[in-house]
Amino acid sequence: MTTTQTPPLRVGKAAVGALGALAVATGALESVVTPTLPLLQRELELNPSEGALLSIVLLVTGALVTPIAGKLGDRHGGKQIMIRLMTVVCAGGLVSALAPNLPVLLLGQILQGAMVGALPLSFILVREHLPAGEAKVAVGVVSGLFVGGGTAGTLAAGPVAEGLSRHWMFALPTFAVIGATVLVNRVLPHDPPRRSDGAGVDLPGLVLLSGTLVTLMLVLALAPEIAARPPVLGALVVLLAAFVTGWVAVERRAASPMVDLRMLSRPAVWKSCVLTFVICVGTSMAVHLVPQLLALSADGYGFGASATQIGLFLLPGAVAASLAGPVSGFGARRYGSRAVVTAGIAIMSAALIALAAAHGEIGHLVIGKLLIALANGLCVTALVTGTATSVDRGDTGIATGLVLVTRVIGFAVGVQISGAILTAGTPTGSNIPAESAFVTGFVLAGAVTALSLLVVRTLNKGDQE
Repeated sequence: MTTTQTPPLRVGKAAVGALGALAVATGALESVVTPTLPLLQRELELNPSEGALLSIVLLVTGALVTPIAGKLGDRHGGKQIMIRLMTVVCAGGLVSALAPNLPVLLLGQILQGAMVGALPLSFILVREHLPAGEAKVAVGVVSGLFVGGGTAGTLAAGPVAEGLSRHWMFALPTFAVIGATVLVNRVLPHDPPRRSDGAGVDLPGLVLLSGTLVTLMLVLALAPEIAARPPVLGALVVLLAAFVTGWVAVERRAASPMVDLRMLSRPAVWKSCVLTFVICVGTSMAVHLVPQLLALSADGYGFGASATQIGLFLLPGAVAASLAGPVSGFGARRYGSRAVVTAGIAIMSAALIALAAAHGEIGHLVIGKLLIALANGLCVTALVTGTATSVDRGDTGIATGLVLVTRVIGFAVGVQISGAILTAGTPTGSNIPAESAFVTGFVLAGAVTALSLLVVRTLNKGDQE
């Protein structure tokens, strides 16, 4: 009996190790844009709204890919779908590395967005190859390693872009992703399909959700420029409402919906989605604003930091975020997900409000970003692990996919809002936003995040921990 139990546990640990290597590599590739965004804006001559679009297009693609990846992984086996996704990611990384202009770079980022779908597939494989008692911690470890890879990308992107070129900052992590994908393919066993209903991909749902996300991004990005033309703005809002209504109607009637909205009827899932969205809106505004403030000329209220210096200033936050994953996993196991989320929200709200009041020194920004990254890691990991372990094994990919899609949408909305605030706060004839625009952004982010505490309290009754 002992000999039959040992191999699965040994294979399971090897699977987590391989998934961890892939998480580090993909995290590094995903993170290179954030510290170098001011450099990319200068080299490609982008305005703040275009820079915000570049920083989120990968995540928008991820929002489309993730639910499909989770569902196909639950149905056909996580490893098979993951390898195919990572092939697309590798192609996207190479396109980004060779991109001569913004349109081609956007194409590369769109293809790289497939990496977001790898996370729910990782959770499927973790739950498949580890005992139930270790699954929650393992999910936290994999999530933390993904963020840890972001630490490496954040630190290395600036020096690589300035010492070699912006092309190499995409190429090097892409090579790491290729190697990690080969490792996953060799080490992980093939997990058998759990479902076989014969249904294909929900193409109408995919098209309508794509239209919803693209229209939402247009509304947020163009709002400062078209605010003086209410008919145009109104038409976009009506189009957005039509896409949302159509998508919900299609998903409710589809035999195999892209996003199983019935899963949202489960308290553990829809509560996690609500909190994840609100938290990520607030967090992403700071993620976008802090590098922009660091890069502004030191002649004014900025610091004139280079891409390398920005990476170094963001490094403590990246390290804190990488530690937050495992810490959150252990904390959720010991104290419950709700306690971890509440603590994270309180820390993040205080840090955002503090940045609005004090951002005149680099130390203020470094400490503030560290606390925000730590708090966000605690919250999101606790919400994902709580959701992953509250549903049946066969629903792991679908449920966590919903939470991760919400994370992506919240992040995209927050970044676009902050980009719109900076664009609106830039005086005519200048390319430097007023300092009040940054203050407004931090205050708004803090207020939105603080609302999460009310959400936690409102949804407190009946929570599953």
